[in-house]
This record gives sequence, structure tokens and C-alpha cells, in this order.
Amino acid sequence: MSLTAPEKDLQVNESTEQVFHNAQLVLADTVVHGSLQVVDGLIADISESQPGKSVTGKQLAVDCQGEFLVPGLIELHTDHLEIHYSPRPGVRWGMMSAIQSHDAQVAAAGITTVYDCLRVGQEKNGEFATGEMKMLAKALRTAREQNRLRAEHLLHLRCEVSTADVMDDFHDFDNTPDVGLVSLMDHAPGQRQFTSMAAYAAYHKGKTKLSDKAFNEYVASRVRSSEKYSDKHRNALSSLCRERKIPMASHDDATLAHVEESIKHGVRVAEFPTTLAAAQASHRAGLSVLMGAPNVVRGLSHSGNVAARTLVENHCLDLLSSDYVPSSLLQAAFMLSRELDLISVPEAISLITRNPAKTMNLSDRGELRTGLRADLVRVAHNTDQDQAPIVRGVWRLGIRVS
Repeated sequence: MSLTAPEKDLQVNESTEQVFHNAQLVLADTVVHGSLQVVDGLIADISESQPGKSVTGKQLAVDCQGEFLVPGLIELHTDHLEIHYSPRPGVRWGMMSAIQSHDAQVAAAGITTVYDCLRVGQEKNGEFATGEMKMLAKALRTAREQNRLRAEHLLHLRCEVSTADVMDDFHDFDNTPDVGLVSLMDHAPGQRQFTSMAAYAAYHKGKTKLSDKAFNEYVASRVRSSEKYSDKHRNALSSLCRERKIPMASHDDATLAHVEESIKHGVRVAEFPTTLAAAQASHRAGLSVLMGAPNVVRGLSHSGNVAARTLVENHCLDLLSSDYVPSSLLQAAFMLSRELDLISVPEAISLITRNPAKTMNLSDRGELRTGLRADLVRVAHNTDQDQAPIVRGVWRLGIRVS
């Protein structure tokens, strides 16, 4: 199980030549007004021009009307595929229909590369049956082979190390080449994401509708399971990932001890650190610190942990994930740069393009630069109206997909 070179599942017409002109091109470290030429699905040329200058002699020309042109967004952590597949507790939607709906939504948000989260390891009375995630992954591959997809999809296995069956579920993916990321997580109460039992109770009792007695029994069971399995499974999974060269992410690190453990295991991404101290320690150690874009938009964590904006202010945020709202990626980036004025537009866009590409060794995308893939998003944002950005168009390998 290893990350393979991304497949070109879109059919690129070799004779296709396009030019995107009259655009605010968001480059790695600056924004320039100019034009971008695409040939054979790759960026062939970038040039500055005067506002209002037209382009002639091109069969396929896109007038961006002075709006932003940014690289296609790269999403490392989204639970939305599962949500489309199981839109209500106990309800299953057709896998192919769910995949296409999910794909259409992420593409419309400007996401051209997405790591779809699939859960590995089920709690007692879990939501999904044994083998369902493997079937969903197989259906996703079929969708790609049948050219049904707008974005490029890879897999992110969310491994709940505190469960008895996590290793069995993980081995279901032993021969799956599109596993691109594995996260090691423990959602047992009283630590990491929910150090506050009051916050844990409010979240889970609201979600599960358990009585006080049933909830207390559930908590005791989860704590016992964590004590029995977490360390053993975390060690086993990290060893397998290192052996197979699969990038790893920690999850909800709260203390310096958690960060030291992640470093020991060879983790590359620090997902959703719950404290500023953990985020700073992870960043200093060279881990890419990832936070949720909804946290930025809302101004706080839904579970009462550190705000993503605090990490920006302390210069220790590297990546943003849409988590549970695909459109939040662009909204958060423009909020940080143009509304809150915490960082520049190129720095904000890098959180959702260039930085995740670099973290995942995707050297062919993530930036407007000649020779890279023409994964592009045309987006409008009016700070005077204090509204969400508008995605005008999305192209992958030069082909319009939304």
C-alpha cells in the first residue's frame, strides 16, 4: 500500500490551448494582474498585463474580468463522502450516486485534489458494517475508471486506534494503491479533542440521544477500550505506514507529550492540535500544522479548543482543511487575508494549495507556475459586502469541471 503518481483520469485534448486573461493571478508570493496560458493541460506561460487589456487570436480565451485566478485547492481531510453515503443514521445511499454528489460539491468549492476520509476501526455499535469502507473505496476507484469524477480523489484512512478491529479494517486496504494519508486518532473521552467531560457529554449526548445511564456506560466502555488498545495499535500502524512509505497524521494532539509521541512515530501532519502549545511544538518540529477552515470562519472550535485564528496570529498554521464544509476553504482564506488582514492573500491561498501540495509531495500542482498542472479556480470576493467568495469556474488539467 503506497501512494502512486496521480492518474490523469480526465481526457486532455493535446491540441487544446487556452488563455485566462484580465485576472488577478495569485502567485506564490505576490498577486499580479495578467494572463495565464494553458497548453495540453499544463501552465505554459504567465505574463503581466495592464488592466483591461484584451487578448486576441486565441480560440479559447477566458476573460476573468479582473477577478482572482488561484491554483486548484487541495483538501487533505474531509468527511463528506461518508456523509453523502449515509445522510441519516442507518440510511445508506447508492455508493456511486453518493460519490458523484460528493465529487460535484467539492469541485464546485474549487477543490481539484481531495483526500477522502474513510473510517478504519469501529466503536461498539458503530455506524458502518465490516467491509463497508472497503466497498466504498472500490466504488470510488470504479468511478474514476469510468471518468465520472470532476476532482482527483485519493484516500485518507482515519484510524481509530482505540478500537478492537482497527488492524483488521486497516488490512482491508493492504493492496489499495490510492491510500495517500493515514491519521492516528483516539476519540476516547477525557483527553485530546475532549479533555472537558462537559463538552464531550454535550456533543455526544446531543448526537446519540443517550440517557444519562447509557451515556455513562458508553463513556466507561470507551475509556477501557482506549486503555487496552490505543498504544498497541498506534505503534503497529505507524510501523506499517513507515514500512509502506505512507504519510501519517496525528490527530488532536493536546500536550507536549502527544507531540513528542507523534514525532517518534514519524508523523508528517499535525491535524487539529487542541492547544496553542501543541501547535507551536509541532510547527517547530517541522510538522505541517492543519486546522479546520470552519474554525476560522466561525472564530472558534466547535469543541471548545484553540481557535485557528490564534495559530495564525502566532505563525504556526500551515494547512487548512474544510473538514465538514467544503466551501469553507476559500471562505477562510479570504477571511484571514482580506477581512481580518492577518496574512497576505498569497499566504492565505498557500494554506489550501501550495502548502498541502508540498506536504504531500505533489510536486506537479498547488501553484500558478509554468510546467505545473493547469488546476485553476476563478473566484470573486468583495470585501465591502462581507460575503463568501463566489467560485466562477474550476478547471482541472485545463478542462472545465465546474
